[in-house]
Amino acid sequence: MIQTQAAEQGYNLRLYVAGQTPKSIAAIANLRKLCDQYLAGRYSIDIVDLMREPELAHTHQIVAVPTLIRELPEPIRRIIGDLSNTQRVLLGLDIDPPIRMS
Repeated sequence: MIQTQAAEQGYNLRLYVAGQTPKSIAAIANLRKLCDQYLAGRYSIDIVDLMREPELAHTHQIVAVPTLIRELPEPIRRIIGDLSNTQRVLLGLDIDPPIRMS
């Protein structure tokens, strides 16, 4: 597991990937971009490579990769895919995008 951007309070996110596949690489990049843009300083990310730790797929009930799990704040939320649809990810994680002033 790799931890980045540890935050005392905020969003605890865990991304399950399978090696260095294009979807896994895209999911990691998309998640980091989204967090930097919408959760700056308020998040921690654990990246779990199921190729290195396959037993965690069963333990954490992962049926597809990439899978993102928001552990905190509760309730737990899951999103499957490469996280390229920003609006869908924000909605799935229950993150309100900042209001744009015209």
